[in-house]
Amino acid sequence: MSIEVNGKTLQTDEEGYLADLNDWEPGVAEVMANVDGYELTENHWEVINFLREYYEEYQIAPAVRVLTKAIGKKLGKDKGNSKYLYELFPYGPAKQACKYAGLPKPTGCV
Repeated sequence: MSIEVNGKTLQTDEEGYLADLNDWEPGVAEVMANVDGYELTENHWEVINFLREYYEEYQIAPAVRVLTKAIGKKLGKDKGNSKYLYELFPYGPAKQACKYAGLPKPTGCV
């Protein structure tokens, strides 16, 4: 499978996650969100950028519970809760946000 981003064809796995994490650029998130019928807001980008920084530091995509706690510490309690994150990423905050961020599917996600 593949997606078209800025004139480049990028390979994805059967669930739509990037095959090569180095292929990521902000346009990837925009294309993936459009395919899902979403328009990314500043709040989405806060979570996506947070995930990319987290992955860079720990070399792992966080599961939803870890993500919720870590976002709460960095962005505040009002954003560090499941309700807020599910409003942004209804297919699952860890799973969908990691996909848009060009990261592997978090361990423990079905």
